[in-house]
Amino acid sequence: MSASGNITVNCSENEILLHALVDGELDAGHVREVEAHVAGCRSCAQALESIRALRHAMGGARLKEQAPAQLRSRIAAMLPARASPFPVATKDGSLARWWRTFLGGFSIGTALSAALAATVLIGVFRGDQNRQVADEVVSAHIRSLQAGHLTDVQTSDQHTVKPWFNGKLDVAPPVIDLTAQGFTLLGGRLDYIDREPVASIIYARRKHVINLFVAQHLGARHAGAVGESIQGYNVRHWAEEGLDFWAVSDLNGDELDEFVQKVSAALHTANPT
Repeated sequence: MSASGNITVNCSENEILLHALVDGELDAGHVREVEAHVAGCRSCAQALESIRALRHAMGGARLKEQAPAQLRSRIAAMLPARASPFPVATKDGSLARWWRTFLGGFSIGTALSAALAATVLIGVFRGDQNRQVADEVVSAHIRSLQAGHLTDVQTSDQHTVKPWFNGKLDVAPPVIDLTAQGFTLLGGRLDYIDREPVASIIYARRKHVINLFVAQHLGARHAGAVGESIQGYNVRHWAEEGLDFWAVSDLNGDELDEFVQKVSAALHTANPT
């Protein structure tokens, strides 16, 4: 155990934060806390240097193998000419003809090609953005489980939690008391996802913690909840009432789905159409 100023950090709890620091996943407050701890803890300082050295070594290593030209040619030969995913040079100059045919196809339908390309790029961009947000909400959930990080305002009173966010966010997040339905409200916390401040409403189901992240722009563009599992945590995200919601927990999938349904039902009750 070591201390810096008024901050006391347990080395075992700090281990996961070292990886998040190297990966650039910590907000400014946590960065200061971890750096202050490392400055006064030789063991953690050595661990941090080891993590950075490993990251540097992996970054410089050639971990991807490119398919040999012979294999690429064999695959291309088994595909129909128009289905070949890449050009293969041949002695008769067919590569040049393939390239001219490819460009000719674009010149025939420039507008259509551009529209299709834009659609594909938008889909890829949104998919990547959602993956980044999903990874960040899981990282934020893991950080919150460290001692003293779960709540900024700790109370089961929704009328205390909701006004606590006033002036801290552009929108007022809905704070729903589901204690009578088996999900105990523990409080709230201001967190950062994709470099933007977001509200986290914290619930508990038995000994399982649920972080419900709420913001206007968090990539959840589906009316129905979309589920996935990341690093052993269940994640549900959906859009409702002009807000994006991400629920993260180690709770089993069925019970997290039940939580999402109760939140959604309460939102509809509070804002009937």
